[in-house]
Amino acid sequence: MSVKLKIAIGADHAGYEYKEIIKAYLADYETKDFGTHSPASVDYPDFAHPVANAVESGEFNFGVLVCGSANGVAITANKHQHIRAAICWENEIASLARQHNNANIICIPARFVSEDLAKEMVTTFLDTAFEGGRHANRVDKISC
Repeated sequence: MSVKLKIAIGADHAGYEYKEIIKAYLADYETKDFGTHSPASVDYPDFAHPVANAVESGEFNFGVLVCGSANGVAITANKHQHIRAAICWENEIASLARQHNNANIICIPARFVSEDLAKEMVTTFLDTAFEGGRHANRVDKISC
């Protein structure tokens, strides 16, 4: 019996629609929606921090954050010591973020990628393993 991955998901108002699409797309996974719950204007740290906390604590395996450019949520999530949040705008970047950086949160720029590409990147991110080896040495040097 395989273990079902647990995915924390969150977004600001610019990422709300994509968050809802991705959440539905991840129906076969155990997910928790940390908000926002409408397209009304909000502050992205209010949603990025809870997702990062959930992943950092080990309660969730991975996180998905969405905002307009993905920069705000990535910057916020990466303030957490054991988070490696990667902005992904094409499928190969999502793969490399996992393979080489052991990223544990994917950050999606809703204003710059299609819905289909967003879903494809999430699948790639979740299905790609960290290669370890020389990359592990580098990842081990990230924390301050």
